[in-house]
Amino acid sequence: MTYKNPPTTPRKSATFDDYTLSEIRRAAATGIYDIRGAGAKRKLPHFDDLLFLGASISRYPLEGYRERCDTSVVLGSRYAKKPIELKIPITVAGMSFGSLSGPAKEALGRGATLSGTSTTTGDGGMTEEERGHSKQLVYQYLPSRYGMNPRDLRRADAIEVVVGQGAKPGGGGMLLGQKISDRVAEMRTLPKGIDQRSASRHPDWTGPDDLEIKILELREITDWEKPIYVKVGGARPYYDTALAVKAGADVVVVDGMQGGTAATQEVFIENVGQPTLACIRPAVQALQDLGMHRKVQLIVSGGIRNGADVAKALALGVDAVSIGTAALVALGDNDPRWEAEYNALGTTAGAYDDWHEGRDPAGITTQDPELMKRVDPVAAGRRLANYLKVMTLEAQTIARACGKNSLHNLEPEDLVALTIEAAAMAGVPLAGTNWIPGKDGF
Repeated sequence: MTYKNPPTTPRKSATFDDYTLSEIRRAAATGIYDIRGAGAKRKLPHFDDLLFLGASISRYPLEGYRERCDTSVVLGSRYAKKPIELKIPITVAGMSFGSLSGPAKEALGRGATLSGTSTTTGDGGMTEEERGHSKQLVYQYLPSRYGMNPRDLRRADAIEVVVGQGAKPGGGGMLLGQKISDRVAEMRTLPKGIDQRSASRHPDWTGPDDLEIKILELREITDWEKPIYVKVGGARPYYDTALAVKAGADVVVVDGMQGGTAATQEVFIENVGQPTLACIRPAVQALQDLGMHRKVQLIVSGGIRNGADVAKALALGVDAVSIGTAALVALGDNDPRWEAEYNALGTTAGAYDDWHEGRDPAGITTQDPELMKRVDPVAAGRRLANYLKVMTLEAQTIARACGKNSLHNLEPEDLVALTIEAAAMAGVPLAGTNWIPGKDGF
């Protein structure tokens, strides 16, 4: 008898996986790099790698429906005459008109106002819909200066000087020509229909000394009323936070690489910056070393999804968080109801990342007049408010379980990590041990 070797299952490379192979073929066929949004898609250490300990005998929990758990936060109390007072420590991040449709920007303002929090303009200037429906609006001052004018600076409730973003620290964003409509072109003083790439650095300053001068200039323009935020991408959070504080910032915003609404090269998104979890402790440490923790507020963004993420960020020393991608999903983006249309674009509702191309079936990341009609800003605003309410309730549930009557009383002692990487990044013990990797040289 003749025996044959049994068939084996073909084994694919972990290095050259299906996606990598498809990218090589796409690059070879087109000769251009891929541009997308949606943030880093690789698996990164994140808040899921942390757990709360909760109260038992050594800690006394609070009753969920009987004992108060405060959620309010004041931002910008260092120098501003009129700091921002929020009911919840969850804000809406800057996403531009141009990147988003007018109805979507209005919906963000409506939802934030219903929830007692703030929203942010993004690159491209302030729209009347957004200003009209945002009780507290943060005006982003970006390197591009698109849509910037002193009148809108004064109409804002705070000013955020954007030095960098989590998806592209050190790089500028992109807005393709199909999204530069007549209105977008007019607001940004750009030619209609022509691709645009934002500047990667401010044109009138090159370092922290110049930043201090710029902050003073903005304070003079706004009569020292408005809090001045400084936003940095998650690159060197310790030094960037320290320099922002020394330049006179009231609030520092640190955006990790899971920050996903900005469009840029994929190679940038996946390979530049640090995970949000890795950015928090160095930023907090910088504030503590300067004696400014809680005096200068720290906001963290990039991949915040639920109340547990909020609670964990606050426990690590953050004052508030900011959401972008999650806010768009709450409005209705990436909704399976449009699956057939997502499929027609060559993607799926759960993975749609071609937001920059202006063909979003949900009508949120587009300037197409017909697609925009699909967004009801009143209904979408209520959806965002519902989502923010649930996030806040979830965070309160965790805080009460840890015996805290304020979200801001959560602390690193309430946390353990499931992995060595998360323990080292967050500066909390590995679960089941008292070991914090890297502490005391170990």
